[in-house]
Amino acid sequence: MNTKLLSALTATAAATALFGASAPAQAFSFGTNGITFGQDQDVKFNFKESHGAFKSSLAIYEVNGFSLTNVANLFSETKSSDNGGEYDWKGTLGNTVVDSGPVVFKFLANKVYTLGLSSSYDGSDKGMVYSTSGLNLNVASTGNQQAVFGQSSLLWNALDKETTATFQAAGSFTDGMASLFNGTTLIGFDDRGNTNDTDFQDFTVSAQAVPEPMTMTGLALGLSGLIAARRRRASNTAS
Repeated sequence: MNTKLLSALTATAAATALFGASAPAQAFSFGTNGITFGQDQDVKFNFKESHGAFKSSLAIYEVNGFSLTNVANLFSETKSSDNGGEYDWKGTLGNTVVDSGPVVFKFLANKVYTLGLSSSYDGSDKGMVYSTSGLNLNVASTGNQQAVFGQSSLLWNALDKETTATFQAAGSFTDGMASLFNGTTLIGFDDRGNTNDTDFQDFTVSAQAVPEPMTMTGLALGLSGLIAARRRRASNTAS
């Protein structure tokens, strides 16, 4: 076979492997409309920060019609904040949330999930909010947005993390799918405290898709193919 043609075919195959490695695993939804994937998908969660006087816990729930089943507990606060009302009742990892590193959860194909934040104050239950807006029923029996999804650094900078000012841009942060597979998605909750001030900084976590082993193998093979093609071209030029 012609050497140049062989090199071109090798480079094409390598590029295909690289593009395939970075593509989402037939993802359906990761935002305020719910969480569901076309095939099993591991997602790594990290606790970022909390604010507000409530003590809260975050879990993953499977949704079956009107039934919600707790399938995984992610992060729980052991107290309301690091130090009383300082910095709008700020809570951090290792102080308010202890003994909790990253948590990886496998979302099963074609099942529907939501994140649920339960809160209490001085031992009194303050209810639950969900990342899926349609599950947050109000007095009019319609859903309220109680969570925002977005590219991590963009949303982190947009949220005013030390005041209870209303976050006006909440409606622009409803889908975290793209950043889940290309960086990190930030998810911020409003726990309905302070007369539902909608600041979306009461409890924040990050989420990132975990590549499958075959994906990483494909990436390595793709890089090897590109290197081999480059070496062949260099050899042909020298001869």
